[in-house]
Amino acid sequence: MAVPPTYVDLGKSARDVFTKGYGFGVIKLDLKTKSENGLEFTSTGSANTETSKVAGSLETKYKWAEHGLTFTEKWNTDNTLGTEITLEDQMAKGLKLTFDSSFSPNTGNDGTEFGGSIYQKVNDQLETAVNLAWTAGNSNTRFGIAAKYQIDADAAFSAKVNNSSLVGLGYTQTLKPGIKLTLSALLDGKNINAGGHKLGLGLEFQA
Repeated sequence: MAVPPTYVDLGKSARDVFTKGYGFGVIKLDLKTKSENGLEFTSTGSANTETSKVAGSLETKYKWAEHGLTFTEKWNTDNTLGTEITLEDQMAKGLKLTFDSSFSPNTGNDGTEFGGSIYQKVNDQLETAVNLAWTAGNSNTRFGIAAKYQIDADAAFSAKVNNSSLVGLGYTQTLKPGIKLTLSALLDGKNINAGGHKLGLGLEFQA
């Protein structure tokens, strides 16, 4: 069973609803730091429990707060480059508009992907998101919906589904300040009884 598409690198709020709290078939480690001038760095390493493949990524982010703009650049060990621009709270309070693209130099123009997202924080406990993505030279469109529910200050439950009927479930628990544990599962909605579902475990450390 294939892991659901990551829907490119979408707006952070929407992306977090889709990605945070999940880790199907992987063991993952995240490290985050922030410089004095506000530049944020995130390094991620992961190991696939089925293939033993090790992967990593580096992300830099800069916020231009007075204009509601956020610029993000990302590179991973698959040699994929990503760029994201987000405009927040400028056209309407609580509205986030995101444009993002990624490029895989090894595949030429056909590796260029585009995406968009809509994010809504319903209340202090519930967040929802919808995303859409497509690849240049390919007519296939991918989309998904996701939600995150904050159970209490230290625990959250996440759920998502995409147009391939892949269902993701996740539970995140803060063990202590700066340390989070994530347990997750991926189910094939078309073949619930067939087996082959995936489980994941993740640890996040934040300095």
